[in-house]
Amino acid sequence: MSSEQFTPAYMKLHAEGKLAQRRDQALQMLADCRLCPRECGIDRLGGEQGFCRSGRAARVSSYNPHFGEEQPLVGIGGSGTIFLTNCNLGCIFCQNYDISHLGRGREVSAQRLAEMMLQLQSMRCHNINLVTPTHFMPQILEGLVIAAAEGLRLPLVYNCGGYESVAALKILDGIIDIYMPDAKYADTEVARRLSAAPDYPERMQSALREMHRQVGDLQIDDRGLAQRGLLVRHLVLPEGAAGTTRVMRFLASLSTDTYVNVMAQYRPCYQAHQDKQINRRISTEEYRQAVQAAYDAGLHRLDERPLTLLRR
Repeated sequence: MSSEQFTPAYMKLHAEGKLAQRRDQALQMLADCRLCPRECGIDRLGGEQGFCRSGRAARVSSYNPHFGEEQPLVGIGGSGTIFLTNCNLGCIFCQNYDISHLGRGREVSAQRLAEMMLQLQSMRCHNINLVTPTHFMPQILEGLVIAAAEGLRLPLVYNCGGYESVAALKILDGIIDIYMPDAKYADTEVARRLSAAPDYPERMQSALREMHRQVGDLQIDDRGLAQRGLLVRHLVLPEGAAGTTRVMRFLASLSTDTYVNVMAQYRPCYQAHQDKQINRRISTEEYRQAVQAAYDAGLHRLDERPLTLLRR
């Protein structure tokens, strides 16, 4: 795909006056919150808080050009990350627990969120990377409506945990350019124990099917930058806790062209020391087996870490 031919997905809806309609549709979901599979049913427009401990306003921890993301997102100018506070998952090993669990961040208005997007664009970032966006999807659309009117033209990256509502994702159809979900687990008991979400495998699979339906396989332009499509992250856990083989088979069932980052950077964080199975880093052999599982499933677009760089 040529970079000169690219127009962000949301610009078509913005030009047709339909982007604001999607915003309003999303905001209605806050009145009886069903934004994620937990379906807390509380009135966030009225300030009530459910599992994600979030109310009416978006909360942002930080925003900046980020150079530690996947290369198709980083390029030369970096990925324009906006780290949103809190989360709809309860992962006991979260490496960003100060943001996702401890709530580090401050409330921001839609106008301020739009300003962040535009500032990241002015800093020559290649995309707007919305980190942990699920519980603030309506507020993001509020900011996007303003930013699009004021000149935002970067692709949007929906960088989420994979625990998504298909109904909420359908609102984003034609808005998000790049979906970047986690595919964390294949086993319901592991998902319950590590993330307080026993239905995670089923919900993740339904969500990724919908994401792939919307954007297809990852498309990379002549500069090596992602412009549209699905990019999946899978964090390899000790002792096969993530169910990597089954996860890779599922991803291959979407498409053998699915772009997968097989992540090796697990380390015990937050409360991981309380679970004997994950109270250590992964071994080189465990990572090698995870990568092989991806190839055995038929996947070939892998972002993998060289084995020589892994801690032995």
